[in-house]
Amino acid sequence: MKTLNLDFIKQRRKELNISLQDMAIKLGFKNASTYMKYERGEYSFKADHLPLLAFELRCNIENFFGNNVVGIAT
Repeated sequence: MKTLNLDFIKQRRKELNISLQDMAIKLGFKNASTYMKYERGEYSFKADHLPLLAFELRCNIENFFGNNVVGIAT
């Protein structure tokens, strides 16, 4: 199973000064709290979230995969 580097996602969002609320809106989540649960690993990002995340975080999807052991829902 592929793993997502959630630390990278959180750090990159902060580097770009994107709020939790802004990410929630752009990914179609109800609110910042819901998005935060994805970023913390309480919920798993789905494969169709990855292109949106990459676009908003101005990076490649490959940047999301690393050492943090969190699965992806398919």
